Amino acid sequence: NLSATQIKLKKFSLAKDSLLRVISLESNNTEAFLNLGLIEMEFKNANAALSYYENAISVDPNYYEAWSNKGLALASLERFEDALTVYEELTILRPNLPDAWFKKGLILSEIKRLDDAIFSYLKALSYEPNHYDALFNLGITFFDLKKYDEALSYFDKLITNFPNSFEAWFNRGIILHALKKFTEAITSYDQAIHIYPEYFEAIFNKGVTLQELTQFNEALENYNSAIQINSSHHETWSNRGVTLNQLKQFHDAIASFDKALSLKPDYPEALSNRGIALTKLKQFDEALSYFDKALSLKPDYPEALTNRGITFNDLRRYDEALLSYAKAIDLNANFSLAWFNQGITLLNLKKYKESDNSFEKAFNLNADIDYLLGNLIHAKLLTGNWSQLDTKINLLIQSIKEKQNCSTPFSSLSVIDSPELHLEVAKKFVLDNYPLVHTPSSFANYPNEKIRIAYFSADFNNHAVSILTAELFELHHRDNFEIIAFSLEDASENDTIRPRLLKAFDQFIDVKNKSDKEIAELSRSLGISIAIDLGGHTKSSRVGIFSFRAAPIQVSYIGYLGSIGAQYFDYLIADKTIIPPNLEQYYSEKIIYLPSYQVNDTKRALPKRVFTRTELGLPNKGFIFACFNNNYKIFPATFDGWMRILQAVDDSVLFLYSDNQTFENNLRIEANNRGVNSKRIIFGKRLSQEDYLARYQVCDLFLDTTPYNAGTTASDALWMGLPVLTLIGQAFQARVASSLLQAIELPELITYTQDEYEKLAIDLGTNHDKLNKLKEKLLLNKLTTKLFNAQLFTTNLEKAFTIIFKRYVSNLPLENVYIE
Repeated sequence: NLSATQIKLKKFSLAKDSLLRVISLESNNTEAFLNLGLIEMEFKNANAALSYYENAISVDPNYYEAWSNKGLALASLERFEDALTVYEELTILRPNLPDAWFKKGLILSEIKRLDDAIFSYLKALSYEPNHYDALFNLGITFFDLKKYDEALSYFDKLITNFPNSFEAWFNRGIILHALKKFTEAITSYDQAIHIYPEYFEAIFNKGVTLQELTQFNEALENYNSAIQINSSHHETWSNRGVTLNQLKQFHDAIASFDKALSLKPDYPEALSNRGIALTKLKQFDEALSYFDKALSLKPDYPEALTNRGITFNDLRRYDEALLSYAKAIDLNANFSLAWFNQGITLLNLKKYKESDNSFEKAFNLNADIDYLLGNLIHAKLLTGNWSQLDTKINLLIQSIKEKQNCSTPFSSLSVIDSPELHLEVAKKFVLDNYPLVHTPSSFANYPNEKIRIAYFSADFNNHAVSILTAELFELHHRDNFEIIAFSLEDASENDTIRPRLLKAFDQFIDVKNKSDKEIAELSRSLGISIAIDLGGHTKSSRVGIFSFRAAPIQVSYIGYLGSIGAQYFDYLIADKTIIPPNLEQYYSEKIIYLPSYQVNDTKRALPKRVFTRTELGLPNKGFIFACFNNNYKIFPATFDGWMRILQAVDDSVLFLYSDNQTFENNLRIEANNRGVNSKRIIFGKRLSQEDYLARYQVCDLFLDTTPYNAGTTASDALWMGLPVLTLIGQAFQARVASSLLQAIELPELITYTQDEYEKLAIDLGTNHDKLNKLKEKLLLNKLTTKLFNAQLFTTNLEKAFTIIFKRYVSNLPLENVYIE
């Protein structure tokens, strides 16, 4: 009796002494031997416990409690086969004893004889249908076999009989997570936490599941709660850092990874994810060092290799990026993210065919990768690979309607003529990548000073944006405005326009190595009143800068042809042709309506060189239709129309720009398939700026693309006296050429149906008098209309800037601005 009391009080040493006294007085006391064995098990002394159990059995061979505990002792010594023999003997000795069958099942589970374990657990339930441990372990065993539905059914039974079992609710949540029923999993975790509020594992797992649901703020709350209970769990700190990465809180993420690494220095996942945060902060060299540390600990780590590749890609060290992806793929040929990111780097290298193949491989492995489908379609358009294109575009449209991350905003422009869908894509992209993270409580007002305007661009070099805007920067009136450039990228050493731009601005600030937050803070410190983003959702642009509010007024112009989809962009510059009133609802910004949308540099001299047809590989006679738009803008339906035009205009040819041989080969095949001799398709390469402009002079009519119109190329054609024929659409990028034609007062070249477009092209291709009159009108209008009047454009833009600034300092709400 004394020993029993001591055991209850967990005074095991005293209890052992008492029981040994019992044995000394009564050497055949089986209960004393059993309890001595239990005490030795508490002391982690399984061998001693085993001896006591065997003593008990030698006194009473039918003493099933001793048999049962002997099996447990053997199992703790990892003598599983011996333990199994014990339970087999016990089930013979007491075949109706559910606990014997249950413990036999435990041993069978331990030695991975899972089907036999299930049989044993079921035998236990046949004698005791509500046997808690048997139900529990059946669920676990079916889970281990990946038979999730069966596992779930046993935990459901368990919860029906034991509704307050927090462990049952917790494991039910794990199974539901495996079934990707994330919302139901969270409900189970919540029930476990309700029963046991300090249940660390349930709180942690709930955070993991919330991450799967991309509910990152809620996941962060759970990880914070878990840390309050157990601050020494390295995985919680690491997962918290991953969540902060998703929330773009990169500095806080790094602190969380550092805590995880202080608890577990050899933690490759935390090292790799810390590298991701550093990459986002433009700390590329340090990021690479962390990927290397992760790989030194875990060389077969494809995720770290892929993350390192992404960083090399950001550094434009493309060959090293490809080596990293290749190593990742060698380790895991089914690692879809490595294939996807390899496709991105190959795109940057203009290896479009290889990029298409890489995206296709990723798509076949995991079609749900964010932005994969849009990039895949874009690569196919770049190579003229139109097989299965309609199917993929239909999938893209459906995915956008379902609010999936299927495309970047830019990739959607060339395939969809819907401002509504473009806005959906942009809003989702911004929400996931550049959410509003900081709004200053106030900005300085400058009512008695010049209005400080900052232009932000990665394209202050020989790029279409700067080719169009260079004179605008020079013409801004310095009496009222101070003009500052924030340059997000370098220019090449032989760049011809960069020196001009350096002189055009009052300040030219190189910020390429700064983070988005640092750039926004610098802008605010300089007292910028109006920040103008010239990039939007285009390559190397930095929309994230504006999520930190670089200025009290933020405007989008010219680089991206559509709505940014962000609440922190206040205005979008357009004209009434590009955004008619009935389409305003599909733009998240208020519209600054200028008399004409596109600025042009009127200082560009006409080229001195005059090409002959022979020099450009063109026939000596016949009508030359031309289109020098980027390859991805050429859509199958547009090409169909062009082929019908060639068939109707004898001896005509189509002169296109091409930057890859695969595109040329595929378009020749497409022409032949449409009954047109492929020799009538002539391809021109990239030329110097002067030669590029000179090339327009040998052409007769520029045929525009739809749904992505010519922009700079249309202006170039008109500047060189070449008429542009366009088909107007609905979305911004599908109305730009029409805007240019309205600005130069040639609306007769705007068509409204495919049939009208083709008929007018054929008419102009066969009626030379009509075409010549158009060319004469174009040359006259070039000197007298809005399109090539940079001074007028600058004046109108400055009127708009003055209005929106005065509205800001007067604390008036945003509204459309109309400049007549």
